[in-house]
Amino acid sequence: MKQLLLTSSLSLFLIFNCACLLAQENKNGIYADKQGRLRWQKDNSEMYLFGVNYTVPFAYGYRSVKALNIDAEKEIDADVYHMARMGVDAFRVHLWDTEISDSLGNLLQNEHLRLFDYLIYRLKERNIKIIITPIAFFGNGYPQRDEKTAGFSSKYSKGEATLNEGSIRAEENYLKQLYQHVNPYTKLSYCDEPDIIASELNNEPSHSGPKTGVTAYINRLEKAARNAGWKKPLFYNISQNPYYADAVAKSNVTGFSFQWYPTGLVAGHEQHGNFMPNVDRYHIPFDTIPEFKNRPRMVYEFDAADVLQSCIYPAVARSFKQAGFQWVTQFAYDPMATAYGNSEYQTHYLNLAYTPAKAISFLIANRVFHKLPRNKEYGTYPVDSVFDAYHVSYNQSMSEMNTADEFYYSGNTLSAPKDLKKLEHIAGVGSSVIVQYKGYGAYFIDKLESGVWRLEVMPDAITIRDPFERPSPAKEVVHIAWQEQNMQINLPGIGADFDVKAINKDNSYQTTAANGSFTIKPGTYLLVKKGKTISKQADQKLLGNISLNEFIAPVSSNNVIYVRHIPATEISANKAFTVNARVINVNPDDKVTLMVNGRFGAPVAIIITNTSSYDYSATIPAAQVVAGTLSYRIVVQQHDKYISFPGGHEGDPHQWDNLNKDNWQVFVAAPNGKLSLFNASTDEANVNTYYPGSGRNGGMRFTAGEETGQLALSAETSNIHKNNVMGFQLYVGDKIKYRLPEVSAFTKVVVRARMQKTQLGRLRVALTDKDASTYAAYVELSDQYKNIEIPLTAFKPDSSLLVPRPYPGFLSLWFKAGSFNGLSIPQVDKLEITSGDSLAPDQYDKPYGIEVESVRLEPK
Repeated sequence: MKQLLLTSSLSLFLIFNCACLLAQENKNGIYADKQGRLRWQKDNSEMYLFGVNYTVPFAYGYRSVKALNIDAEKEIDADVYHMARMGVDAFRVHLWDTEISDSLGNLLQNEHLRLFDYLIYRLKERNIKIIITPIAFFGNGYPQRDEKTAGFSSKYSKGEATLNEGSIRAEENYLKQLYQHVNPYTKLSYCDEPDIIASELNNEPSHSGPKTGVTAYINRLEKAARNAGWKKPLFYNISQNPYYADAVAKSNVTGFSFQWYPTGLVAGHEQHGNFMPNVDRYHIPFDTIPEFKNRPRMVYEFDAADVLQSCIYPAVARSFKQAGFQWVTQFAYDPMATAYGNSEYQTHYLNLAYTPAKAISFLIANRVFHKLPRNKEYGTYPVDSVFDAYHVSYNQSMSEMNTADEFYYSGNTLSAPKDLKKLEHIAGVGSSVIVQYKGYGAYFIDKLESGVWRLEVMPDAITIRDPFERPSPAKEVVHIAWQEQNMQINLPGIGADFDVKAINKDNSYQTTAANGSFTIKPGTYLLVKKGKTISKQADQKLLGNISLNEFIAPVSSNNVIYVRHIPATEISANKAFTVNARVINVNPDDKVTLMVNGRFGAPVAIIITNTSSYDYSATIPAAQVVAGTLSYRIVVQQHDKYISFPGGHEGDPHQWDNLNKDNWQVFVAAPNGKLSLFNASTDEANVNTYYPGSGRNGGMRFTAGEETGQLALSAETSNIHKNNVMGFQLYVGDKIKYRLPEVSAFTKVVVRARMQKTQLGRLRVALTDKDASTYAAYVELSDQYKNIEIPLTAFKPDSSLLVPRPYPGFLSLWFKAGSFNGLSIPQVDKLEITSGDSLAPDQYDKPYGIEVESVRLEPK
């Protein structure tokens, strides 16, 4: 044991002294101090950088841009500008080595490498720092098929890459040539490039074999890098293979890389519900490994996948800061050229023009990561919804930053700026106390000097389809519209009749505000106090890396009429029902009509009112909302042309030979009728399941229920172990909100379920509210289907599953809210059903399975 301790101490001593030596030689970059903190060499301050991954030089990112006949360099220019507007100061990407190397690891001088060099050049101009990950280990196809390439990663599989001697030699050769490669735009090698501050040796390795072999492999790559002249920090992934964490920690790299996908990946649809618990904390389990301590940590990839909410990113940044990370990069920023369809990585979606609310929340997250103190605790959600100068709200789907000089918000807010006199920077979506705006895009307002502000307005971004469904370049998910919108601004020092003058290229618009109000279209403008002489020049830099007259935005891709409407699943009888829809590409004189199918006779036409630029609303009278089903369609009429939705069918729907039968249909519950929370026959596509292990000896599936036509959700395992749990979660907030007039009458939950075969077991039924407080009750199951009643009074405060399961798998599976205010059905957000925990001791280590057909709320 003493010898072991001596060896570990010597290893740590050598690592720390190596880091210090590198620090002395890398005067323009960063270094790791003896406590494992990354510091800027110039002033010894701690480094914190928060940014994105981005892939246009490679793989599908490259092919998709070229397929649209877009100049890749111009695309890079546009995207890097937008990154800078979002506060991005960190960039990372795994290079597709398969596209820029041959089978022996020789670097290929080709278009992909040239474009990457150009990207580095443009990132430098914006003062965005770079970490490169040279080796990706895989092909260049996704989401298409891999192309045939010459690289070593096309010759060796990911599993072979860390074991095969031929592959390792190719990797060593490739690292040497890449690090020594001279960028033709900067005239510097990657080794000498000061804005490339570090490198992560490879991307998500797949290790196997003895641990000593893993350490030896990493050390070979580290040595190859050092022999090539690389004197900057080197990182290696420790979270991808937790079993090998101690082997990674014993290597000679400077620090370790992690990832975080707190809402899983590739749901195939937008995830709804409160996912703030999923990002409340990032727990690292490696602190017991001596060699792990006092080593730098970076996050190479993260994202709240399949989620459009704009409250997530600032909470993520807070959790990373608390966990001690100093570099964080989201995966992946969507190129402006293809973001209309989100076709690059369907589970991720971030772009300033196309996801404006998420982009502003990302700007706020950047500030969180820079400004919050390290390791400070703010409590457990929802207690930590307000922290320091920041506020995140699931109910409002917004985040906010409010300091003396910066005021940012990703949605409508009633907050007043902290100090109007000191305010210098505003960014937002929607309206606030100082900016009233009904447009759908982001805007930025920056003070240049007393009486002069710069206004940048992005075009409207209207979500018309679920961006996380199966993608296609032929399918538009967010529509861009360049429509004039009214804006009213109340800023200090410019008065109420300030001048508005365009300064971006090809924009000659100018006007004068009346009582702070004016009409605006996308572009960049100066807001100038009446009579003020401007001293700023249009070519000067704003915020250090943005020129005064810069403006880049996508144009509208089509003028096709489209109606987006998400019908309710269930509504109350004899209550007026409002139908809301989003309609694009219609003219002011076009007629939009709601056609409600009568139970008898002809459909009833109701004119839909235009409530904002693209939002329409119509109310179906209570007399027409009778128990049973309600079906309707929306018809757009342009002169003598008719288009009916759903489906976008052309043709007059009133004609006798019109064959279109598509309608939206809503179930209308009888007065005081039951409310379905879960029905296996209709909710199959929306449940998030959790099952421990691989599922080879069991799993979760939908199977036949007791009655013909009825499905059941089955969960089974050949051997249930203590502390194992299996189950599912379902967002039900949308079901409850349309039955709010009746929820006070509900007194119980009724579950229809059974155990499989001749077993006995327990089922846990839980309801989680919008503040993530969970209340649960347990019921006993037999092998016969029964309707089991649970009084609402039986539900007690409890924990909830975090599903989709956060990745990496060492992160917490359970969450317990920081406060409980009692179960309130109108506030219920999710339903959760689990089994396998809290069993009798003699029920473990045996086959175990449950089947659930339905869960509903009922009155007395």
